[in-house]
Amino acid sequence: MASSGDGAGVDYAWFVGAAFSGGVDDQTERFVRDGVWENGHEDRDIEDVKSIQPGDRVALKARYTRKNGLPFDNRGHFVSVMAIKATGIVRANLGDGRHLRVDWTPVDQPREWYFRTYWDTISRVVSGEWQTDNLLRFTFEGESQDIDRFRNDPRWAAKFGDQPQDADRFAWSTFYTAFADQLLSYRDDREPLISAIRELSKLQVPLKVEDRFSDGSSGLLRDICPFTTFGLFNRGITDHNRRRIAKYLADVIGVTAPVPESFEGIPVLSNFSSWFFPYANTRAADHIDFLWGVFSDALKYADSGDSTSRQRFAESLDAAFAPPYVGSMLTIGLYWVRPWHYPTLDGPSSSFIASEMDIDFDKRRLDGVAYLSLGERLEAVFMDEGSDVHSFPELSAAGFTRARAPAEEPEGPEGIDEGEEPEDEGQTKPEDCTLYSVDDIVGDGCFLEAARLETMLERLRDKKNLILQGPPGTGKTWLAKRLAYALIGRKSENRVRPFQFHPNLSYEDFVRGWRPEEGGGLRLVDGPFLEAVEAAKGDPDGAYVLVVEEINRGNPAQIFGEMLTLLEADKRTPAEAIALSYRRHSGERVHIPPNLYVIGTMNVADRSLALVDFALRRRFAFVDLEPTLGEAWRKWVSEQCRIEEAFLRDIETRLNALNAAIAGDAILGPHFQVGHSVVTPPPGVEIPDPQQWFRQVVETEIMPLLAEYWFDDPKRAESEGENLLRGLTP
Repeated sequence: MASSGDGAGVDYAWFVGAAFSGGVDDQTERFVRDGVWENGHEDRDIEDVKSIQPGDRVALKARYTRKNGLPFDNRGHFVSVMAIKATGIVRANLGDGRHLRVDWTPVDQPREWYFRTYWDTISRVVSGEWQTDNLLRFTFEGESQDIDRFRNDPRWAAKFGDQPQDADRFAWSTFYTAFADQLLSYRDDREPLISAIRELSKLQVPLKVEDRFSDGSSGLLRDICPFTTFGLFNRGITDHNRRRIAKYLADVIGVTAPVPESFEGIPVLSNFSSWFFPYANTRAADHIDFLWGVFSDALKYADSGDSTSRQRFAESLDAAFAPPYVGSMLTIGLYWVRPWHYPTLDGPSSSFIASEMDIDFDKRRLDGVAYLSLGERLEAVFMDEGSDVHSFPELSAAGFTRARAPAEEPEGPEGIDEGEEPEDEGQTKPEDCTLYSVDDIVGDGCFLEAARLETMLERLRDKKNLILQGPPGTGKTWLAKRLAYALIGRKSENRVRPFQFHPNLSYEDFVRGWRPEEGGGLRLVDGPFLEAVEAAKGDPDGAYVLVVEEINRGNPAQIFGEMLTLLEADKRTPAEAIALSYRRHSGERVHIPPNLYVIGTMNVADRSLALVDFALRRRFAFVDLEPTLGEAWRKWVSEQCRIEEAFLRDIETRLNALNAAIAGDAILGPHFQVGHSVVTPPPGVEIPDPQQWFRQVVETEIMPLLAEYWFDDPKRAESEGENLLRGLTP
């Protein structure tokens, strides 16, 4: 039964807006005085208005958000509010989709309803759920809203529920919202913000603040957008450093909310791509100003919710998704600045939306309307009590958790014996979303300073190709993989592809060649290099790294072939594409995408390895590694393996003396020194008898190597080995 004016049971009612011009021109007084209601749109909600029947109940509403003066603890969050300004009974519908005649009963003081509000100009609210029943009785019978029940409903409990403040999973959102509010004040005068960031760069925190200018020079940033400012403390770095950076910037711009202790549910940027704009020498003059405009529009729409700000924000987004270095990454920035209002479409969240929520979307074809519509579809799912997530922060956290979870072991197919692996059907391992940075390289047992590692990453980002060269045992392969993880920002096995060169390797093995088919004939097969190229092209927002071990053990120029030319950083565009030696069709051209990086390792001591020609050297940056024994090595080995630092100092002295002798040899030289990994046990392996362990290392690893070094002088080799063991317990 429809709602009626006699006070009979309410089955439904209409909630209609009272403002024209996007919420600016309030018509409440005129509507009530003249006994009318008018649809302020000529092309919207026409059919809904036509469906309203005489005798239906109707309420005039205004929708907005509030942060202060609320009758409950909102913990600094904005709260959606719907004010009831008048109620009435429809007496006539003129049938034009725009005009009603209504007997209005004005409300002396608008009554505020919280949480489940209605954004549309006209909404039909139907009874049958406790929330709508409460709203209808609140509006037409004067009943109070059951605020406590709403606060503790799963849809709103994360922000407003009764859990203790320190147990709030997303308490960080208060800081992020306050940071965005204060940051907006720097839109028209960014010099104080830039000056603060320049000072911050002096505090030995991991930052990427060096720009390149059109005159060919480089130096500290001269301008910055709001999203990149947020990105300074939302990258693949440790939580400790995130808090340091956030605290410094918060103090500068006047944020009083506490810096978060936990960052649960916050997506971060890759250290490789943490700017929302290109270098100054290539970006458009208005690129950064434009991003400030998008930022401002995002805050206005989140805080007002009116149709005018929505349309303006959608238009800003339409243009924002197109420029380089923005794209769908902007959704991460929007989530940072208003985490309860905008969804992030980072990898884990996108995967969760598609697979767990069964919502299809294509972020490669994102525009403003599509993004806002997706957010509204997600919010509709949040309203379902059966949903696993009820807010954008919960969605982000759930996506991250799901991405980190190990894949379930599938039951083995019938007929496969234990230990036998079924044939690979092309499935990839789930992405490992463990964050990874330079700090983690050091924590894993690298004994180089963080600043030097950052320099290596900068050279890799700039040159696209890097070779780590040095004596055996200096951790070249170990470091290459970890530099790759730090570049990506996550410890991702899917994006790091190791491969080893050897003397028999050919272009056909590495790039593309013909392979025999079962039953006869040949087929053209892409090698690991082209597989990596295709993987990177398919995910342009992510960094991919090919780690080539012993790159000079084969013939690099022959193995790379024409791809050697395309490795150059300035040739990573479709315009530079060239034909391969083996083409799949006559017009095929291939280029290497800019998000594919190559890290090679090179043993410079082995005389049997090929010399690297100048063509390869021009395309790679080279970094020398050497034995690294010192305080960092002693501390790490002592903590990990329970070896006294005094004994480690003794080992260091002995090995340094040996390496000095090797480096000073006219035939050998520095490239033949013994690396520190020889005397670095695996992490967590306790050494009960350090002297016995060191003796075994010398006798089984170092002395055989010395015998090869001084094959023509066995007494010298024996003497140097004895020097290493002199004075140790037999």
